[in-house]
Amino acid sequence: MLRDAFKAFLQTFSPEYRRVLLRSIGLAVGLLVALGIGAHYALTYFVALDVRWAQITLDILAAFGIIIGAVFLVPPVTSLIAGLFLDDVAALVERTDFPGEPEGKALPIGRSLVLTVRFFGVMLAVNLVALLLLLVPGVNLVVFYVANGYLLGREYFQLAAMRFRDEDQVALLRRHHSGAVFLAGLIIAAVVSVPILNLITPVFATIFMVRLHKRLTRADY
Repeated sequence: MLRDAFKAFLQTFSPEYRRVLLRSIGLAVGLLVALGIGAHYALTYFVALDVRWAQITLDILAAFGIIIGAVFLVPPVTSLIAGLFLDDVAALVERTDFPGEPEGKALPIGRSLVLTVRFFGVMLAVNLVALLLLLVPGVNLVVFYVANGYLLGREYFQLAAMRFRDEDQVALLRRHHSGAVFLAGLIIAAVVSVPILNLITPVFATIFMVRLHKRLTRADY
């Protein structure tokens, strides 16, 4: 698994994936900036202080809070972006790394959109809870890594596997290899927790999970 993760990490920056990586990063940064501006505007609009030094202090605290909040928003934001690029990245991995094997089929747009929005909603809820637990030393980190490890592993694996199987078959395969999928999710969560580097998550996680799905499928035969 570590070998798959390392190869996926290297491939993420290779020329073949550079275009989709830059598009993914651009969208992620744009969404995070838009959310940050919106949150700052809302806070300063609804909380206006007459004392100048107090207002300046509030602005600084708000900016600091938004930066911290952005760290917890990266997982749901990147999960939303993953739905836009997953099939393109997965198809490229299958063609280049597994040329002698059948290529998967892209999910119908409607179904892909539903899964992506559901994934985004769950990730957003979990990371908002982790953010609220920020003042509880240690607990927020446990929640962040365990919850994101489970969710990122489950959802990225599902999106990669559904190119070859229906949802019931994917669920059965995921349960059969639950430990491996969770550990892979923890690796993705570790990348997500590193500022700046976490912007590569959609491309890295997709490459990683396509490779993991292939390896686990072979192990069953």
